[in-house]
Amino acid sequence: MEVEPIRIAVWSGPRNISTAMMRAFENRPDTAVIDEPFYAAWLIASGADHPMREAVLAAQPTRWPAVVETLLGPVPGGRAIFYQKHMAHHMTLDIDLAWMARCRNAFLIRAPAAVLASYAARRPGAEVTLDDIGLPRLARLFDLECARLGTPPPVIDAADVLADPGGMLGALCDRFGIGFDPAMLAWPAGRRATDGVWATAWYDAVNRSMGFAPPPPPVCRETLPLALARLAEAAEPFYQALAKHRLRR
Repeated sequence: MEVEPIRIAVWSGPRNISTAMMRAFENRPDTAVIDEPFYAAWLIASGADHPMREAVLAAQPTRWPAVVETLLGPVPGGRAIFYQKHMAHHMTLDIDLAWMARCRNAFLIRAPAAVLASYAARRPGAEVTLDDIGLPRLARLFDLECARLGTPPPVIDAADVLADPGGMLGALCDRFGIGFDPAMLAWPAGRRATDGVWATAWYDAVNRSMGFAPPPPPVCRETLPLALARLAEAAEPFYQALAKHRLRR
């Protein structure tokens, strides 16, 4: 009898450690990864004017059912584990979320002030909204998964992972029902064929990395420009609602 692969969906917003997490899992010999597979479909649905928009549209399916078919289909390379890096805000309201039940879902969070400072630095001049950082949708997906499971799914905070990569990844692997592999803690620098085409615009730091970086200093909301500080304040309740469930070593 053919063994069903383990499909892991990790949900976050932008400017988190989501790409480093993808690197960590891709460094396991038993794991294939996919990078933000709903990005093009979201660009079409939202009309968002993102960097490299046309390149993204040309590189991915632009209809969500085709994306789901890939996520639930054969795993690249016949690997036992299929790690899926997802942005929560890519899940537009027209998408049927039933496919998530075929995955082991986890939620990656980062303090809103730090997210907003990083996002604004990457998109100078852009008018940033709460939806851009994905926290409202992330919290909604978490609530839906809680209701489906009858218990909270795993939540990991970027700050906790950077402070103790081995301990936190070990705890996450336990929740996923897979063994921890020390290969997850270090990887070769450089681009990957599995990176989205947008990597040249967003992944310069992770492409230089060879493992998880030390934790950066916290970003205080008061140091942000007023518009971003107000967004950080509005995002904080969503963050705290998830953070109270975060994994501990």
